[in-house]
Amino acid sequence: MPYVDGFVIPVPRKNLAAYRKMAREGARIWKKYGALEYRECVGEDLKTTMGRSFPRQLKLKPGETVVFSWIVYKSRAHRDRVNARVMKDPLMAAMPEPMPFDVKRMCYGGFQVIVEA
Repeated sequence: MPYVDGFVIPVPRKNLAAYRKMAREGARIWKKYGALEYRECVGEDLKTTMGRSFPRQLKLKPGETVVFSWIVYKSRAHRDRVNARVMKDPLMAAMPEPMPFDVKRMCYGGFQVIVEA
């Protein structure tokens, strides 16, 4: 079964263009080293009545939105190999500094797929 890295990120709306540029470059780098899929999605329908909403969980500030992202790999071992190569790529050093979002409020985790349809 595939393995997925998932991210939920608060991004100031004024930084979305910079974030998109960075994400496009990230997609190119991760795919270059073997990621099967790379997705970056910006929140559109975030006012939910069930569960805990992303804005509430991230404690969004005025002017911020949510980006939900994931990268798919063949396995966890494949993810580890791809990420090791990505981190050594010279283009990673060219990523914006500071990042166009609050890194400390980003949620991240690696997930083993248990259902695939």
